[in-house]
Amino acid sequence: MLSRLFRPMAHLSLAAALTAVVTLSGCQSFLQSRYSASVHPDQGTARVQGLAQSVVIRRNALGMPLIETNTFHDALFALGYVHASDRLSQMVGLRLMAEGRLAEMAGPGVLEIDRFMRAVNLKKSAEVLYRNASPRLQRFFEVYARGVNAYLFRYRDKLPMDLAESGYRPPYWKAEDSVLVFCLLNFGLSVNLQEEIAALVLAQKVGSDQLAWLLPTYPDEPLPVEEAAKLKGLNLNGQLVGLGAVSNAVSQFADAHMLGVAASNNWAIAPQNSRSGKSLLANDTHLPLSMPSAWNFVQIRSPKYQAAGVSIAGVPAVVAGFNGKLGWGMTMVMGDNQDLFLEKIKRENGRLMYLADGKWLPAQQRQETFFIKGQRPIRETLYETRHGPLLNSALGERKHMLQPMQLSSGYGLALQTTQFEADKTLDAFFDLSRAQSVEQAFEATREVRAMPLNVVFADARHIGWQVTGRFPNRRAGLGLMPSPGWDSQYEWDGFADPMLHPYDQDPPEGWLGTANQRTVPRGYGMQLSNSWYYPERAERIAELAGTGKHDSQSMIAMQYDQTSLFAGKLQSMFGAPGMAEGLKTAIDALPPAERSKAREAHSRLMKFDGKLAATSADAALFSAFLYQSARETFLDELGPDTSPAWQALVETANSSYSAQADHLLGREDSPFWNDIRTPQQEDKPAILARSLADAVSFTESKLGTERSAWQWGKLHSYNWTTETSHLARYMSASQRASINALKGYLDRGPYPAGGDHSTLNVSAYNWGQNFDTWLIPAMRIVVDFGREEPLIGLNSSGQSGNPASKHYADGIDAWLKGQYMTFPFQPHNLDKAYGSRRLVLVPGQ
Repeated sequence: MLSRLFRPMAHLSLAAALTAVVTLSGCQSFLQSRYSASVHPDQGTARVQGLAQSVVIRRNALGMPLIETNTFHDALFALGYVHASDRLSQMVGLRLMAEGRLAEMAGPGVLEIDRFMRAVNLKKSAEVLYRNASPRLQRFFEVYARGVNAYLFRYRDKLPMDLAESGYRPPYWKAEDSVLVFCLLNFGLSVNLQEEIAALVLAQKVGSDQLAWLLPTYPDEPLPVEEAAKLKGLNLNGQLVGLGAVSNAVSQFADAHMLGVAASNNWAIAPQNSRSGKSLLANDTHLPLSMPSAWNFVQIRSPKYQAAGVSIAGVPAVVAGFNGKLGWGMTMVMGDNQDLFLEKIKRENGRLMYLADGKWLPAQQRQETFFIKGQRPIRETLYETRHGPLLNSALGERKHMLQPMQLSSGYGLALQTTQFEADKTLDAFFDLSRAQSVEQAFEATREVRAMPLNVVFADARHIGWQVTGRFPNRRAGLGLMPSPGWDSQYEWDGFADPMLHPYDQDPPEGWLGTANQRTVPRGYGMQLSNSWYYPERAERIAELAGTGKHDSQSMIAMQYDQTSLFAGKLQSMFGAPGMAEGLKTAIDALPPAERSKAREAHSRLMKFDGKLAATSADAALFSAFLYQSARETFLDELGPDTSPAWQALVETANSSYSAQADHLLGREDSPFWNDIRTPQQEDKPAILARSLADAVSFTESKLGTERSAWQWGKLHSYNWTTETSHLARYMSASQRASINALKGYLDRGPYPAGGDHSTLNVSAYNWGQNFDTWLIPAMRIVVDFGREEPLIGLNSSGQSGNPASKHYADGIDAWLKGQYMTFPFQPHNLDKAYGSRRLVLVPGQ
């Protein structure tokens, strides 16, 4: 969720010198020994300046730390020290990304991400948030930063491999850096930016008249025809300078971090529905599959603060977990609090002007200097209108990537985001982690404005849900597609009253939960979003949570559930009156070879139980049908499959309810059912008949003709890859060679995967493009108040981001097998969980 929350930036840069290391060594064991000194020992004594008293750190079998201190000051300091020791590269990469300075470490290949982030200007948002935080919380961030810096000082000459070989020397951590990382996470949680950019790309291909068919909002919502009409009559072809570059940069940012990813499940079971008569809570946050995970686990024991759960390296907080009295977890609310505005622009007397309500106004300017590894610095001018930064003043087609761009006329793309004046979000998150009851949790979460979340919490007797965030009131339009910036009727008119934010407590059904679905009825009194995720995960939660009595084992079974309710909906569509007859006729009209395959696929899919197990043959065929139907329906209008328009359609399916699903379950009157490549007029049954036949042909081509050998996990797999591997295509040839030589050292996989985007055990792929898993439950926690030790959890990779550590990848097997770790709060259970090996940090020079 919070994440994606985001995709971590560990192992971002490898210098060409690393190629020589691999060549000289001839084996990766050389690297293991070469960088073993970069791994902090887990026992012994270390003198650390800045502590008030000694701190004890123990680790469980997967390297997850228990921090035991006598003061909260030392707990924060030790958390900074531990985060740096486990995830220094990740922290440095996140900070550089948020600042728009990745190119300083990784070179010109990531310059477009830097340009995008400089335009967004998260540094300004972070300054406001930090300034609004209480003096108490500012001190907390300062103490945490001192702990990070104590580690940086101690290991300044023993950096992890990626930092050491890049030649980049990370500056010391500042308190504001933690807020900057927080703002980066918050920016990634805001949905719809990619959809709005995709709308412009698709409109250039199909026009505004057909655009609404490609951007449905939810199964029971009308198509956004009026919203698409905002683009009617605009000459976007050739006049919207830099759209391709903006689209590519945003996609590159989403690959490297996260942007609008529909992330996570959470639910709570009330006492009357539990076996023990006490509440339960479960949370699994969905983030891009990466090495390391975005999350790391931590437990803190100090006299005035106890908590255990997941944290984000760089941020001094337990984001989701348990504190002895309260369990809490979160998902994305899918809040749409970013809007794109098209601006009419021109050059006049050397100044960039934009049109606003009939008047030409000068755009604001700011200068940004980019330092690029291996290149000379470049200085560029970025422009802003009343709505925000012009993305295509920073990003656009150039003769050379290092050449500054001149924006002169046509349309600009301004990004408006929510501002953080008088915001107490940082204090509220800390207060939530200290809340001792559901009532106190409500008090804390109602003050969270900077981040749009579904927060679910529970104490032993009660459960609750609260929507957080800040949601704009739009005078006109939905914000689903870009608005004309020259017309004030589309302006924001303040924000929704927080009293309207949805919430619930102790519902009569005995459970509550969220899965990025539309959580409010149509016509609700405020606009949360128009970019809800597919409803099937939420429907599956309702189906399981509302049945029988629950305990920890049933919570785990739900988190690992791979049943897709979409399969049943597909069967209902196949058998609907009119469709059943039309589909039979269309199958009968196919050539004999295709006819036989279509009948086989139809028969098997009508009997399919919807369980997307990795070993299932029918799951492979079902997924092949989804793949082929998407291509048969849309590729003739949007293709080829390397075109910007096709990529835009595929990307929108990742973040919200999609045209692919919408057309399969309905839309018989859509113009996209006709194949424009043929002289005849096709309809939906004809396209589905083709897709059924093609599904069998595709599966045979990938898995062979022997049906017993078909398995979904042979098409669909997990691959844990570092950010170095993800961004290799943007690097120089020598850097790519270095990365490829080290993939076996840095990356893990493949492992067979089950599930898809619609299952609780999410394993999403790019619908219509390939079957590579890109989104997973990056962590899982369960809080069962009926157990002596309520909290159990696991991560999706290792605790450490350093490949030289034994805890770099040891969490993968536990995650695959559901081997949860216990986080005890009773003193007599600590030794069993954490053992007797101790690292003692003592005050000293």
